[in-house]
Amino acid sequence: MDKHECRHLLGSLSEFVDGSLEGDICAEIERHLADCQDCQIVVNTLEKTVYLYHTSAQEVTVPEEVRLRLFSRLEIDEPPD
Repeated sequence: MDKHECRHLLGSLSEFVDGSLEGDICAEIERHLADCQDCQIVVNTLEKTVYLYHTSAQEVTVPEEVRLRLFSRLEIDEPPD
């Protein structure tokens, strides 16, 4: 596979995985992926990374006491809400 073509399409892979890519470019990437195992691996890895991020993302809350100590140490009078 022509590595120049791989590099050319690499910049559009995030939008491809997100589904926000225009039809012509999307079709070009799909054709390329049919023949390029290296790019298939890159896309699969990107898709798994996005999936893991979305499934494991949790809101982290800092205990109020720790938060107040931090702002005190930073010499901030009123911590933001």
